[in-house]
Amino acid sequence: MSSLPVVGAAMTLDELELHRDWLFDKQRDLELQDFVTADVLDGDWMPLVERAKTLLDGHQGRLGIHGPFWGFTIASPDPDIRAVVAKRMKQGLDICAALGATQMVAHSPYTTWSYNNLDNNEGERERTVEYVHLTMRDAVRQAEDIGAVIVLENIEDIDQHARVALAESFGSPAVAVSIDTGHAHYAYGSTGAPPVDYYVKAAGERLQHIHLQDADGYADRHWSLGEGNILWHSVFAALSGVRSNPRLIIEIKDKSKIPASAHYLESLGLAQ
Repeated sequence: MSSLPVVGAAMTLDELELHRDWLFDKQRDLELQDFVTADVLDGDWMPLVERAKTLLDGHQGRLGIHGPFWGFTIASPDPDIRAVVAKRMKQGLDICAALGATQMVAHSPYTTWSYNNLDNNEGERERTVEYVHLTMRDAVRQAEDIGAVIVLENIEDIDQHARVALAESFGSPAVAVSIDTGHAHYAYGSTGAPPVDYYVKAAGERLQHIHLQDADGYADRHWSLGEGNILWHSVFAALSGVRSNPRLIIEIKDKSKIPASAHYLESLGLAQ
């Protein structure tokens, strides 16, 4: 039996129907992405949950969802905006509970602008953490209660350590770190961030989730693995020292290429 790590994927329920055999052949981890828009969150999402349960009958991999993120930051200074975001986080975790999902992806609050200005305005770094706590405190308690983990994904992050420190500031096993390889590679190529493997090393044992996508360092491509220029050997070398068993989730635009992405990693001797 191969000792290579087994990759999973992010997809919608429609895409799950197409890739169900691939998912089940190695009981791969799955991230469902049907629950990110306001119309779904504010509507009757139970039929989607029931459809997922039917499709996943017999699935033994780990299940998570991408949480809400469109149109907001988790570090808003406006209390009314924070209330809306807190509502969205609760809705996402309610769905996790209904699905039996144990992980929800949330987006980092750190931007390209903030990297250059957090230390320009006195107390801004601390205020950002405070705003996130005010927004997320109820969600973190809810995640603890249902046995789920909120993982903070890098978006524009240049400082690979700030998000890790933010996760640690909650002092809770229900908050951990996610890395999106394409986002990190964009930041490396376009905004002076370190390369992807540095993000992995910085996250260390806080790392519980990775979006695997290829890119060119210029934009958020979400290309199939092997179509960009990420140095995958360095990424997986850094991962080899991580014992937290993060979910390795292929997240690409062309979902028909999910199996090909896994085959590409297998051809490099990195994953299966």
